[in-house]
Amino acid sequence: MRTHLALALAVLAGCSASAHATDLGTLGPTYEIAEPHLLQMIEQRLREKERSGELARIEQDARARGTEAVRSPAPVAGVQTTAKPRTFYFDPTYTLDRNILGASGELMFAAGTKANPLDVVSLSRHLLFFDARDSRQVRQARELMVRYQGKVKPILTGGSYLDLMKSWRIPVYYDQQGLLTRRLGIAQVPALVSQEGRRLRIDEMEVPR
Repeated sequence: MRTHLALALAVLAGCSASAHATDLGTLGPTYEIAEPHLLQMIEQRLREKERSGELARIEQDARARGTEAVRSPAPVAGVQTTAKPRTFYFDPTYTLDRNILGASGELMFAAGTKANPLDVVSLSRHLLFFDARDSRQVRQARELMVRYQGKVKPILTGGSYLDLMKSWRIPVYYDQQGLLTRRLGIAQVPALVSQEGRRLRIDEMEVPR
């Protein structure tokens, strides 16, 4: 590596000496580089926008969009209000695709082992998926929470969970990007998820008029 570096330096030194020893003359007219530095140009544009008030408007719009995105996340795609009620079951059993090792490297569960989370932890509360933009679903959700004595976890597929939390004074969740509804196969709301043995029962319920 050092030999190659020394050789490269020697070649560069030779080229430099040769270049200084030979006058190549003037090949054409020369001009001073007048293009401003990119960062200076960006800084100048920002100052212009700041003086005009445009920068403040952009920042205000960005804050408003961010607040609205938190207050009312995008509705879950592919989920609609129940048109035809149905009941189906979801089996959470899965197969390990790799070995699970303990803290000392010992084998705890081998790849290929089937496991069901409900064998370890039961579903202590019902999961209720509904769209808070529909006042009928909101009323129905409240009635179900009273019926099950509060043992219901409300999960929105649309609407403002912050507004409901302020009104109900309990935690309200949101199915971000539809991860849970897709996993459970829910296509209609309101939908109530309950545990029956080693399976989950899912009722896509009719919305009261």
